[in-house]
Amino acid sequence: MSEFIDLAPEVAEAFASGTPVVALESTIISHGMPYPQNLETAQAVEQDVRDNGAVPATIAVIGGRCKIGLSPAELEYFAKGSDILKLSRRDIPYAIAKKCDGATTVSATMILAEKAGIKVFATGGIGGVHRELATSFDISADLTELGKTSVAVVCAGAKAILDIPMTLEHLETLGVPVIAYGTDEFPAFYTVKSGQKAPLRLDSAEEIAAFLAAKWDFGLKGGVVIGNPPPADKALALEAIEHAIDSALVEAKGLNIHGRDVTPFLLQRVTQHTKGKSLEANIALVRNNARLGAQIAVAMAK
Repeated sequence: MSEFIDLAPEVAEAFASGTPVVALESTIISHGMPYPQNLETAQAVEQDVRDNGAVPATIAVIGGRCKIGLSPAELEYFAKGSDILKLSRRDIPYAIAKKCDGATTVSATMILAEKAGIKVFATGGIGGVHRELATSFDISADLTELGKTSVAVVCAGAKAILDIPMTLEHLETLGVPVIAYGTDEFPAFYTVKSGQKAPLRLDSAEEIAAFLAAKWDFGLKGGVVIGNPPPADKALALEAIEHAIDSALVEAKGLNIHGRDVTPFLLQRVTQHTKGKSLEANIALVRNNARLGAQIAVAMAK
């Protein structure tokens, strides 16, 4: 275990007893949802993991220490905090050296999960290739991380604000397996369908666990994307969400918003355009992914 890492008591006990652990990110708490929904969701997601036989490990950096598992007070701090860094791979050394507080994105959570020995990570959606790539060349570090860090990421696909066909192409180039759970189509975060056929389909947590074991036991390093469609009763229609995204993109361009600020801005505006329905879908899909992540972790431990 790295000298920079602190295990929460619940996580340390799980490692000692052989109980499966599921990693959770903290950026969704500090930058992805408004308060108090962010705190309520974080608490519910952790409980969903426990209810499905695993132990949750929400990952963050506090005072330069890499935390694998947060206390209730720390969860609340990240939900309410206004001066919390958003950490990707490049930012982890800065946060450690400057003893900062930082919320981990998908890429940073993968890194810290792997260092702690956690193989399954549940989140909302991964980053990817942004629309209008030719002018911005904005490709999320999540994709690069998936190409080299051996953690399975359970998500509702790539965030709908992204260019999903290009994201899938880039993942193929990086050699990252993309699995759709129980469906032939890659999900698009808020929506069950994206119009893009998934490269692979598996229909149970046990099948996914066997796939992960085959990949890593064979010596193929790198992550796996497991696309879990959002619950049908909370999912949005593709046409409606596309209209909201297009409007938000025009606004972001007019305000010259770019880089790491784009995704939080677009998610906030999409929530406004959909009168809160996208936030409801986001909460439902994160919880759904936590449940599947726990089931996969349990299957891997058998």
